[in-house]
Amino acid sequence: MADIENSKPEFVKRDGIIADGKYVEWLGELKQRYQRSQIKAAVQVNHSMLEFYWSLGRDIVALKAESQWGSGVLQQLSLDLKKMFPNEKGFSYRNIRYMRQWYSFYSQRITNWHEPSAKMALLNWHEHSAKIEESNRHQHSDGLDFPDIFALVPWKHHVHLVSKSNSIDEALFYIKQTIANNWSLADLEHEVKTNLFSRHSSALTNFSDTMTLPQQKLAQEVMKSPYQLGFLNLKQDHSEDDLEEALVKNITQFLLELGQGFAYVGRQMELVMPDGSTFVPDLIFYHTRLKCYVVVELKSVKFIPEYVGKLNFYVSAADELLKADDDKPTIGLLICREADKTTVEWAFRGLDRPLGVATYQIEQIVQRTILEDKLKKQKKDKEK
Repeated sequence: MADIENSKPEFVKRDGIIADGKYVEWLGELKQRYQRSQIKAAVQVNHSMLEFYWSLGRDIVALKAESQWGSGVLQQLSLDLKKMFPNEKGFSYRNIRYMRQWYSFYSQRITNWHEPSAKMALLNWHEHSAKIEESNRHQHSDGLDFPDIFALVPWKHHVHLVSKSNSIDEALFYIKQTIANNWSLADLEHEVKTNLFSRHSSALTNFSDTMTLPQQKLAQEVMKSPYQLGFLNLKQDHSEDDLEEALVKNITQFLLELGQGFAYVGRQMELVMPDGSTFVPDLIFYHTRLKCYVVVELKSVKFIPEYVGKLNFYVSAADELLKADDDKPTIGLLICREADKTTVEWAFRGLDRPLGVATYQIEQIVQRTILEDKLKKQKKDKEK
């Protein structure tokens, strides 16, 4: 074997290889392996950094630093740490305050039992980490240990969550969604702003009567209410056709609002019956996690019981004509302007198909339009 250290300079040529399919496959595997190693390294670095931030926040709380050394201790700590580690960017006064806030957000709610389920919620999250130590499943006298699962979420996400969340359950919900959906900070900020925590699992359904337990739980989690359609440029008095047309034109954003797992199949798929009569469901999706079709009907008005009959009919048709043998039963989802809970529940009685009713909101776009008009008017007044 040639001595690499004593080898001479040379050109690297491309013509000394027969690049067949096996080589290309191997190259692809190397690429994936290297990318996985980069992700693993990034996670390890993030874990170490966040674990230190957590421990620093815990120290500040446990030592009662401000009571012991005065109100300026965090400013001084920031200066001292930056002097000791001049190349590190995480020791600003603001960031150190965030570390204290981050630790306090979880430890105070658990210690004082402000939330009956808080401690159990956090301990359940510990169990999601395969390498978590037994000691990390309990709160010790010297404070709450760092939950390893937190390392899968970037620091700025944590800062935003403790600033905006009202409970541990809410923060943990967004952490779980961030991990599952690989949310950027902008994605997280949007979902928090539109209050996904309150909207998820909020659709009115008959799933408890029409689905097996595992499928029922997942399906209920998938359904939201209200759906935030502020990205549509719609007037308040829009029609169903306006709503459908706008959703199709903005199908990518609508899929994001529907949530992970929805795949768009088509719109206005004409159903022709043996007697020649035709019916046209609004939108059809397939959900990859639920392994079933989802028929969506749109109504720009308040819910009335008659809508359920047609939705049930479309679900039956999808089961007969679209559903494969290994698919789960089709789900029907009616998205309307508003709905009364009792009216919906009574309309569901006696039906054996999984159905849901949710509402939608477009107020965000209306408020934005009003603000834009106001700003334009102010600008024109200044120009006069």
